[in-house]
Amino acid sequence: MCDPYIHLESKLQLTRQCLAVIQKHGFGLAILTKSSRILWDMALLKAINAGAKCVVQVTLTTYDEDLCRKLEPNVCNTIERFHVLEAMYEAGIPTVVWLGPILPFINDTEENLRGLLDYCIKARVRGILCFGFGVPMREGNREYFYAKLEQLFPDIKQKYMQSFGNAYSCTSTNNSRLLSVFRAECRRHGIMCDTNEVFAYMREFEPKEHQKALFV
Repeated sequence: MCDPYIHLESKLQLTRQCLAVIQKHGFGLAILTKSSRILWDMALLKAINAGAKCVVQVTLTTYDEDLCRKLEPNVCNTIERFHVLEAMYEAGIPTVVWLGPILPFINDTEENLRGLLDYCIKARVRGILCFGFGVPMREGNREYFYAKLEQLFPDIKQKYMQSFGNAYSCTSTNNSRLLSVFRAECRRHGIMCDTNEVFAYMREFEPKEHQKALFV
């Protein structure tokens, strides 16, 4: 897994070249990023969406910007990603949000969830992918994660060790309550939140008006 808009994209433009190929041959696109650099390629994204279907996916993790700078120090902050979602809506490009990771004892609060959902509602996202509230912890990742906890949240490291040990799934104790809030808000605002439904939507081909005219 790698973000298509890494810092070197400004120099190498590999993603831009891929988008140009996709647009040239009339393919659809689903692309996932945490970076506002995707706005550089708005013209290509609009051209792809005009001929087939383009879905821009953005990961949102933390509503609190100070906390965001701690958890995601090398990517653009949450408000910038919200502006990406807004820009895509204005361009007629559908969006999907990936919600996570939600870290127990750190950002697994209703306040954080409602803040992120408010962004999604304002940006009129089509769907939100949420696989529960928690974080997987693979061997190797765990050691790195615990070292960062020691550095940034020393009082929380012990909670992780006591609560999860060496478990792969570190599920928030707030998981059930947060899922209820998440589903209720999505239903209230007409946002797809069923995982299968969201993936089916991204796979579905949507013929454009000029394509429909061929069969009239």
